[in-house]
Amino acid sequence: MERSEELQSGPTHPMISPHSARKATRVQQAPPPSGPPAWDGPPPPGQSPVQRTPMERMRELPAKVSIRWRLTLTYGALVFAAAAVLLGSVYMIVGSAITWAWPTIDLGLPPSADEQLQNAWHNMQALAIQRARDALFGNSLLALMGVGILALIIGYFVADRALRPVAQMTATARKLSESTLAHQRIDLQGPNDELKELADTFDAMLTRLNVAFDTQRRFVANASHELRTPLTINRTVLEIALSDPEASEDLKALGRTLLEVNARNEKLIEGLLLLARSERELAVRKPVDVREVAQTAVEQVTAFAEEHGVTVTAELVSAPTIGDPVLLERSVSNLLENAVKYNIPENGKVWIQTGMADGALVVQVANTGQHVPAYEVNSLFEPFRRLHADRVDSAKGSGLGLSIVRAVVQAHGGNVAAVPRDGGGLVVTIRLPRR
Repeated sequence: MERSEELQSGPTHPMISPHSARKATRVQQAPPPSGPPAWDGPPPPGQSPVQRTPMERMRELPAKVSIRWRLTLTYGALVFAAAAVLLGSVYMIVGSAITWAWPTIDLGLPPSADEQLQNAWHNMQALAIQRARDALFGNSLLALMGVGILALIIGYFVADRALRPVAQMTATARKLSESTLAHQRIDLQGPNDELKELADTFDAMLTRLNVAFDTQRRFVANASHELRTPLTINRTVLEIALSDPEASEDLKALGRTLLEVNARNEKLIEGLLLLARSERELAVRKPVDVREVAQTAVEQVTAFAEEHGVTVTAELVSAPTIGDPVLLERSVSNLLENAVKYNIPENGKVWIQTGMADGALVVQVANTGQHVPAYEVNSLFEPFRRLHADRVDSAKGSGLGLSIVRAVVQAHGGNVAAVPRDGGGLVVTIRLPRR
């Protein structure tokens, strides 16, 4: 795919940032699927890094060592200290023993000869004691090193065994989802110690979460029925009234106005229910090609774009993934509808591209339109938020489009980013994991 000038200012980032740089060059093409530059992170390149003292770096070391290695090092240090004390005591005891354990000799020789013999005997004794002490000290050091290495190995396995329940809790937490909360628990077996208490507390929390999810599911189902039914009845009654040939023009005008209000309320309720569904665990996961999803969305929005005088340009490349095709199609349709609604009055343009970039599936929608300040982009993904408006100026929509897009993308394990487009409009990029 072609790369536009927007992408030459820096690397991409999956987060939205108000610090995205804007250029003065007017771009007439949508950026390629690799995404526009968006800076979000610690200090920008223009700032010098904070210098830290060696003492501060030493204080940070414990936070960088895992609990497993901290337990291992603690166990190894304690065993090493105990072994050092033991070997030191043995060295002192054996050294004293070999010093005082030498026998005296008396061969009945003349004094001069006996003195020479005793001197030679004491010299041999001192030499033997020194050699024995040196050998004992060297062997003790080797034994101490061996004990230290063995202590580290044993300490690692001891720490591994002690942290095994914690690893079990972590694995269970990773496997949990809304659909498995009802039957999956840690159920740790063992004595009533601190780890057993932690696991039981975690299981109790999962039970409360399961009840909360069940309550949410029932609420969504009940709200879907209770809210749609009266609006459907109102629409039917209004359509019957409008079909009456004897109805006055004022009554028909009022009926058409009420139908528009009723249709808007129906659309708002559908958006709220879809948002609630998108924020839950995916119930459908099957292979889907986003090119086909995007093609369907383009076909659906074409007539709407022609009414607004907007040209839609599609460059679609195959990008397979796993997910819910209906939700993905709804998210792409929302992006296209927003791109058409919030466009320039005449000769508006919308670009949509799909493909693979940097090992991820990418869908990107860009449009012409009014300038969007970078600091306003984040708020557009919140429910009922519109540019320069909050729950007002709602003639163009309910303010749920981008909220639904973000919820659907996050439910599929992806992320969505948006930055202002040079010359006006937005560039919205969706990234999803590969199949």
